Amino acid sequence: MTRVFSLFGRSGLFLFLLLSAQAAQAAEAVAGLDLTTSGLGIAALVVFVLAYALVISEENIHLRKSKPVVVAAGIIWVLVALAYNAAGEPELAEELVGHNLLEFVELFLFLLAAMTYINTMEERGIFNLLRAKLVSSGYSLRKLFWITGLISFCMSPLADNLTTALLMAAVVVSLGGDNTRFIVLGCINVVVAANAGGVFSPFGDITTLMIWQAGYVQFQEFFVLVIPSIINWVVTAGILSLAVSREMPATIQEEARVKYGGWVVVGLFGMTIVLAVSFHNFLHLPPVLGMMTGLGILKLYGYYLQLRDSGYMGADTDLVSGDAAMFIDSAHEDEIEQDGQPYNIFHNLQRAEWDTLIFFYGIILCVGGLGAFGYLAVVSDFTYEGLGPTTANILVGFASALIDNIPVMFAVLEMAPEMDLFQWLLITLTAGAGGSMLSIGSAAGVAVMGQARGVYTFFAHLKWSWAIAIGYFASVGAHFLLNG
Repeated sequence: MTRVFSLFGRSGLFLFLLLSAQAAQAAEAVAGLDLTTSGLGIAALVVFVLAYALVISEENIHLRKSKPVVVAAGIIWVLVALAYNAAGEPELAEELVGHNLLEFVELFLFLLAAMTYINTMEERGIFNLLRAKLVSSGYSLRKLFWITGLISFCMSPLADNLTTALLMAAVVVSLGGDNTRFIVLGCINVVVAANAGGVFSPFGDITTLMIWQAGYVQFQEFFVLVIPSIINWVVTAGILSLAVSREMPATIQEEARVKYGGWVVVGLFGMTIVLAVSFHNFLHLPPVLGMMTGLGILKLYGYYLQLRDSGYMGADTDLVSGDAAMFIDSAHEDEIEQDGQPYNIFHNLQRAEWDTLIFFYGIILCVGGLGAFGYLAVVSDFTYEGLGPTTANILVGFASALIDNIPVMFAVLEMAPEMDLFQWLLITLTAGAGGSMLSIGSAAGVAVMGQARGVYTFFAHLKWSWAIAIGYFASVGAHFLLNG
């Protein structure tokens, strides 16, 4: 972890300023104020750096990442309010924080709907079925290395890179047994594949979702990144696979079944994605409205499942009355007896990644608060004006690996640099794929470190960062060749 902080420090002013960007509208509003060198502004920057140092140390100190950034957000906005009051602009701070809160609410509700669907599919046994098929396949370790990577790449655009990485890392750990080398290489492969697969879909990563919701790239325009994304994964996986043995893993016999309604939930999730895209593309409404409508439909279907399950159990409840027996199919009674309780969608809502969702709140408010002190002009001049968009966007990939791609992407979006579609696609690729270079660079990597605790670690991943970097530059080159 010491090396993490040394890398973090060497990234210099560029990374700190990049993380403190604010929306262009806000920058224009405070153009007459110079708060970048004020004591309050510097204090806010120090608070953020200390809070994010705790975030980076989460694996060591076991402090949830949401806690320090939420506290830091409150402190930073107190400093913003004091600075703006002193500058004679007391109402402007409220307008700025309202802008940030609106962005968070859209992101929060979108992710909450998606997470509830994913949790419901998990509860219905969809993912367990996939896992059971793989661990009972009888393939060699090298074949399983490629199969788990391919599934991760293909699943990530729909199920998001975090969920995909957690599921496939569990498979890798089950298959690897005592073979720690395979577990490390398999987990790296899963993280790289999940992040690469998430690049060409708004549902694959938080960064792509942010860009889509901001309107810089339309849904269908992400698909031109499919080939660069494939190259990113295949090049890295090809190098890693040379170190994977061809031995056969220990035979594991595992059975799994899909509960009643599981495949219906999968279909409803697909329909919800269509709704979100249609609301955005055809009605010009925020895609979150489509996602929440789909969540409502899932809750209605959950009501049907609850009636059915309660009928099996003979529960004396208001939910089951009169003609409720028409929903009952006695062929599935043993399923209810085994589970022991009726289906309840609110259990799946409770199982959402609340730490991650609250972390987004803290990051958005922290970055927005720092931006309110006027750092946007400095960042814009140094990066997109001074270095040019191409160099700046490639550097974003390395910033994503060191810091985490989500706050970096949010900062760039809030800067709103003048770029064409090619450059917005480039930063989509670099932020997503670049986050794979270190295990702390993406939510997928951090989650897998917890899944394979003690085996897949920061330094185990760091040993193969050079191979991931080769895949990173290969994918950037492919984007220039195909889409430039």
